[in-house]
Amino acid sequence: MLITLIFVALLAFYVAWNLGANDVANAMGTSVGSKAVTLKQALIIAGILEFTGAVLFGHEVTETLATKIANPALFAATPQIFVVGMVTVLISCGVWLQIATSRGLPVSSSHAVVGAIAGFSLVALGINAIDWSSIGLITIGWVLTPLISGAIAALFYSQIKHWILDQPNQVVQLQEWIPWLSTALLGIFGVIVLPSLTQPLTNFVIELGFNIPAYDIPLLTGAVAAVGLTIISWRQLADNETTGQTQKSTPCPMPNAPCPMPNAPSPIPNPVERLFARFQLLSACFVAFAHGSNDVGNAIAPLAAIVYINRTGSVPTNGITIPIWVLILGGAGIVGGLAVWGKKVIATIGENIIALQPSSGFCAELATATTILIASRLGLPVSTSHALVGGVVGIGLVQNIKSIKFKTLQGIAAAWLITIPVSAALSTAIFSIARILFF
Repeated sequence: MLITLIFVALLAFYVAWNLGANDVANAMGTSVGSKAVTLKQALIIAGILEFTGAVLFGHEVTETLATKIANPALFAATPQIFVVGMVTVLISCGVWLQIATSRGLPVSSSHAVVGAIAGFSLVALGINAIDWSSIGLITIGWVLTPLISGAIAALFYSQIKHWILDQPNQVVQLQEWIPWLSTALLGIFGVIVLPSLTQPLTNFVIELGFNIPAYDIPLLTGAVAAVGLTIISWRQLADNETTGQTQKSTPCPMPNAPCPMPNAPSPIPNPVERLFARFQLLSACFVAFAHGSNDVGNAIAPLAAIVYINRTGSVPTNGITIPIWVLILGGAGIVGGLAVWGKKVIATIGENIIALQPSSGFCAELATATTILIASRLGLPVSTSHALVGGVVGIGLVQNIKSIKFKTLQGIAAAWLITIPVSAALSTAIFSIARILFF
């Protein structure tokens, strides 16, 4: 069994590697495309935050995938079949994610995992082994996610374009809007991240005898952060404008003397867009953290289930405890895949759909986060890839429909459509072969 665990752990690392290469573009693709950060900076930032999110908050999604898609009670008498099935899930998902990443296509790892689990369950125990209501919800989420995200991104960007970018004095308008932008950014991401981050502090305050509502500290933290971000942004905007004016007005010291070498030009010369780049980078950091905490389960849920079976001798039917080494393995795999193979999908999202500025990239990421939050409240499984691509397309519709590269979108849509059936077919074939060989 030790050899089996080592083999499964390597497979989980392989899936996490491919997941990092493909899905992390959701967080950093638009930031790289708008030149808010370089590719190297994006890889470092996303790597740190993805790993942190996976290790600290990755257990919930892992538990759901390990116990809810297939009906584990039906495997109670044959846990070894469940183990083989979960191994086929890892192989199927890893292969499909690697194929998609090699072609630069952002796909949903969640859908790949669900399709693979459904595939082996169908072969193992028949049609009743699959929770078809979950499959139906995934289909609804697949259809609605890009539409909702695109609509929200178009709404955000149209307002920023009208009230800031199209105004004769953009800097003055941005100064008035900075408090609202700070509140929107930290409010949306704060709802996703802050309750979990501040839970230890809330528990400590309650232990001291202060019976406070659960969301008081997250709200206070978010409010302080929004005020701080507003003040810092005002100062940075003033500094950017002063620097730009100084560079324009600096004359040569003598007519016949060589002029001093200017500072290296910024990739974003517009002071308004430079400030939006900072907002966009912050939003990308939150998306990376949230993605790590949610999607690491796609890679390590089968491993967690097998570890549970190895320890208890039974199939997990309710909640399971995820060992910390399993979370660390998943986080490390995500970071490795991002660093080595992440460039292609980042380029697809950030550069090959429409040309992005920091202001438009910020709106796309804000729309992505909002969509994920709404879907989570409604209990719908969503794909970050679908949300971000929909947001980018929404921006393109506001800018100019001719700016959208529909050939790229056709390839992405095709990859979305075939993810569940391909992963299910791969899992079915691999499980059928394994059952012939081992049972």
